[in-house]
Amino acid sequence: MDLELLEQNIGYKFKNKSLLKQALIHKSYAYENKVESNEKLEFLGDSILEFVSSKYIYKNYPNLKEGEMTKVRATVVCEESLYKIAKLHNFSDFLYLGKSQLHTGENKRPAILADSVEAVIAAIYLDSGIQQASKFIVNNLKKEIEYATKHVGIKDYKTVLQEKLQEHGDVKIEYEITKEIGPDHNKVFEAQVKCNGKVLAKGEGRSKKDAHMHAAKKALENIK
Repeated sequence: MDLELLEQNIGYKFKNKSLLKQALIHKSYAYENKVESNEKLEFLGDSILEFVSSKYIYKNYPNLKEGEMTKVRATVVCEESLYKIAKLHNFSDFLYLGKSQLHTGENKRPAILADSVEAVIAAIYLDSGIQQASKFIVNNLKKEIEYATKHVGIKDYKTVLQEKLQEHGDVKIEYEITKEIGPDHNKVFEAQVKCNGKVLAKGEGRSKKDAHMHAAKKALENIK
């Protein structure tokens, strides 16, 4: 696998190429080939991402209140944003997956791609330090952050969906978790939203709240 293409895509050349490779090793491949997966790098990358984005928001948007900064960060540091980064740089072409996962197209799955972005962030940090990791994060998220700051006061998807569905009277809206995938420290939740017993949409997220929100967003898109 030619990882130099990925280095070109992300605009960073690794001194230690093995760090980049490890960042792309899914646990299914690790199990089959008796090597270490990217899970530990992903754990580190998650913390770096949260710190760098917090610092960037704090420094560049001094007029935001603490609660607003938290909302902006939550909007941006999420699976959907990381998935966009992975798609932009074609991460799916470079993932090391187990044979069964390759056949089922798991390299396109948002949760796996989002995790790989966090792992690559950690790999850049270990290879060159916080400055280069920050550069990658900010370059890829500053537009998302800018957009989120302009919409920080806007109602969330669940609220908008509730108002939309109740325009003509009371209805029963239910959210339920239908599936939990992965170990406790790295779960992906699948949720569905129902209106008067009818399933409107499904969504995924790293927390139950995110899964509910994603389902609500999908439902709104379907209604429109």
